[in-house]
Amino acid sequence: MTPAELVRRYLAAFGPASVQDVQTWSGLTRLAEVVEPMDLVRFRDEAGRTLYDLPDAPRPGEDVPAPVRLMYDFDNLFLSYADRSRAITETGAAALQGFMGTNVMPRAILVDGVTAGDWTVTRARGVSTLNVHQWEPIKVLDEVEEEGRRLLEFLAPGDEHDISILDRPSKP
Repeated sequence: MTPAELVRRYLAAFGPASVQDVQTWSGLTRLAEVVEPMDLVRFRDEAGRTLYDLPDAPRPGEDVPAPVRLMYDFDNLFLSYADRSRAITETGAAALQGFMGTNVMPRAILVDGVTAGDWTVTRARGVSTLNVHQWEPIKVLDEVEEEGRRLLEFLAPGDEHDISILDRPSKP
């Protein structure tokens, strides 16, 4: 695979993204010289960095809400960008700080594309409980619970399911 093919595959999954993002994900360096001559769409983010994307990539409008998602440990969303502030808010970074030294990324809850809490699952005597740790009040708890029910059905289809809402981050 050529470096240009690698960049295209990365952008197909994670674009728009900066050269530094591709380098963070791939571990390769000097990709600016690969990206610059490629036929890519260019954008500027709020910090003035150039973001690249494939010309035919789908890009929803700014008014399209991102669905609630319960992200798992080490999800590529958190590992594939040099600047993780697109998904991890300042509140989220503070809540996750205790985990950073342990090299563990807790399971994060995304609301409208950004971190709003974390989650854990406990199992005992045929009951699986999803513990939703909201860092600040989540306005769409019903959507979090709906996504949580789908997750519990996947993780423990034979168990009874329960969801617990907690007003604090989980602990490392």
